Amino acid sequence: MQESGLWQAVLGEIELSISRGNFVTWFKNTTLASYDNQTAVITVKNIFVKQQLEKKYGELISETLKKNGINPVQINYKIASGSSVSRPENDEPVLVTQSSDPGRRSSSTGTIAKTPSALSHSYRQGLNERYTFENFIVGSGNELAFAACQSIAANPGHKYNPLLLYGGVGIGKTHLIQAVGNAILLNNPDARILYISSEQFVQELVDAIRFKKTADFASYYRTTDVLIVDDVQFIAGKEKMQEEFFHTFNALHQANKQIILTSDRPPRDITTLEDRLRSRFAWGMSIDMQIPDFETRCAIVQTKAHTQDMELPNDVVEYLANNIQTNIRELEGALNQLLAFCEMRALEPNIGIATSLLGIAKTRPKHLSAKQIIERTARHFQIPLEDILGPKRDKDIVVPRQIAMYMLRSELHLSFPKIARELGRKDHTTAIHSVEKIEKESRLDGDIRAAITEIKERLYA
Repeated sequence: MQESGLWQAVLGEIELSISRGNFVTWFKNTTLASYDNQTAVITVKNIFVKQQLEKKYGELISETLKKNGINPVQINYKIASGSSVSRPENDEPVLVTQSSDPGRRSSSTGTIAKTPSALSHSYRQGLNERYTFENFIVGSGNELAFAACQSIAANPGHKYNPLLLYGGVGIGKTHLIQAVGNAILLNNPDARILYISSEQFVQELVDAIRFKKTADFASYYRTTDVLIVDDVQFIAGKEKMQEEFFHTFNALHQANKQIILTSDRPPRDITTLEDRLRSRFAWGMSIDMQIPDFETRCAIVQTKAHTQDMELPNDVVEYLANNIQTNIRELEGALNQLLAFCEMRALEPNIGIATSLLGIAKTRPKHLSAKQIIERTARHFQIPLEDILGPKRDKDIVVPRQIAMYMLRSELHLSFPKIARELGRKDHTTAIHSVEKIEKESRLDGDIRAAITEIKERLYA
């Protein structure tokens, strides 16, 4: 259609004028339905896109249409009903298993094309193109993982195979592994990249057994070029699932195909995982992704705000970064809530609006005491309170005592002499040494970092 070709040219120019995030969010699923000298009609997917295009991008659209030979008096935005907005091929959520022609691929997604005899799964996910290396914020807690993923993207299947990223929720594991897939597709559009969650793997195996399609299931998974599995810990304890995944893993690894996994903890700590899988997961490279530090969180807030063409004052950035420390999804959610509130009311974001709207500080106890921190630390490590306060120097008591000192410093900002007194120490240099030691080890030791995080969560629950 003439309108389709013209609109693609317009979108191409607009994409060069705004950020990638804004283009994907507001323009990706739009079409030019019709136009004449008086009116151009653009279809959009919902009311939010309609309002954004009218208020924020109306002038840009009008100017770009004019450059392409259209100068309507009026531009109308119409919300598409049903499937009237065309869906790009690489947004297709239905991927299928096929055994007859595993070589047929979609050039834009790296997934197998449909055939009438295939086993269809409408819940399959696929890569999200907004997850890229370019918009991933690198900090001290994830720089090793970032470097490993870039190396894999440049030469999949030959280095760090398998790659396992592990760590807590909301720290960027999913973003990073999907960025690998997107980068490989950019370099090789014919590559077959399969991104799945372990839940999806389980459900598809159940369906394959139910409909007697296990051969199709095995062919689908074992003919991929890159297999990316999110939250692989959920297959633990499921005997049939682990057996099938074991054979899939072996087939891909033997063929030098890349395998990328994520988990919430290292393989050695997944107690119901079979030993043969545990050893294979540790075969290549396992990387502990850590909670982003303060500077990284500030950079994330600023970058996310910039993608929405907003500039935040430093005090607002620091307020968000200080009060949401362990989960980047929560951090982004708080930022989006703040920006949406300000945009709807034509306000400039400031610290007053942020504190009143988000009320993050209200989730913390007003009178957290040193005693509460020490008691919670002792309870976490299951040692008597008198031991953590006493003279014993066993390792299973010294480390919790040092963590308690670190917490008193980081959460209550107590002086070192005061910290020493709270823990029954005479010399404040002990407190200095303990705090510095835990600061260093928390960056390197996942167990210590996890203990600190859990103690904080219990204190602020």
